[in-house]
Amino acid sequence: MIPIARPGIGVEEQEAVLRVLASGQLAAGPLVEEFEQRFAEICGVREAVAVSSGTAALHLALLAHGVGPGDEVITSPFSFAATANTIVLVGATPVLVDIDPDTCNIDPALVEAAITPKTKAIMPVHLYGNLAAMDRLLPIIEKHGLILIEDACQAVAASYQGRMAGSFGTGCFSFYATKNVTTGEGGIVTTNDPAIADQVRLWRSHGQRERYHHVAIGYNMRMTELQAAIGNEQLKKLDRFTEQRIANAAYLDSQLSDVVKTPVVRPGYRHVYHQYTIRIPEARDAFADALRERGVGSAVHYPCPIHLQPYYRDRGMNLSLPVAETAAQQVLSIPVHPELSQDDLETVAREVRALCQSR
Repeated sequence: MIPIARPGIGVEEQEAVLRVLASGQLAAGPLVEEFEQRFAEICGVREAVAVSSGTAALHLALLAHGVGPGDEVITSPFSFAATANTIVLVGATPVLVDIDPDTCNIDPALVEAAITPKTKAIMPVHLYGNLAAMDRLLPIIEKHGLILIEDACQAVAASYQGRMAGSFGTGCFSFYATKNVTTGEGGIVTTNDPAIADQVRLWRSHGQRERYHHVAIGYNMRMTELQAAIGNEQLKKLDRFTEQRIANAAYLDSQLSDVVKTPVVRPGYRHVYHQYTIRIPEARDAFADALRERGVGSAVHYPCPIHLQPYYRDRGMNLSLPVAETAAQQVLSIPVHPELSQDDLETVAREVRALCQSR
């Protein structure tokens, strides 16, 4: 079976972890600081603050910007639940607007109409490794004086006109096991505002500015040295991982674009293909089952939009977002990760193409 994802963990990561274990310093220390510095340089920002997960990054970014009860945050319904959940966790209200049918990212044409006097922030999701339409969103954000928090959990090294994800506003990234760069579990917040970075550092460590002196009620959301040891080795491989994903996607495009809808990349945007997602207009789940029988793994990201999740539906979120609802029935991610061999790629393309032609 060709898996939908396979972490690119090598001997370098293994040896780095063993060095940490031998050192006896497992909690946050110099390796976390090194990881933060490297990641800030990659994103082209002044500050990066490592945390325990992508969810923690979103949560702490919202808190650092003072988003809370009475505030609204505009975001996408087509994302992992953490995008909206973290808004709820700080006491604010997620306002969901529909998505662009080509990219599955938030539709800028619908954002401005959703702004009210309660709107404090916009949280676009850079889905599948492809930036939201920043060229259209930034003027809206600037016009209304809103906070921009980028859910870049799937978009390490993605860019628009050379400007990196996480550098347009406050960026939030995930290093979960299947992400383009992994620390096993982990996250980071990027910003050009030292005050925001200071607040994230405060909130991630029980509100401490110095040990055992608490100036706020915070959380335990720190990254460990073990995670950072893996992450530092992964960042050395980031360029290679990214170029391989892009090359794999280009091959899949060349083999599949005439039989199925393949990812759309608009001019100026660099898609880093956390997922390579096609659209199967009918009987998507049966297609995935048949593909599995042919030895090719796949996954659906995401089968249920946020506004149809039981938690939100049961609490009165009564929305019709037809583009997101249609996408949820059609999207199918197929293998694109850099651990694929050429034989794997050819098998993926051949089997997907054969199933498309047989329908």
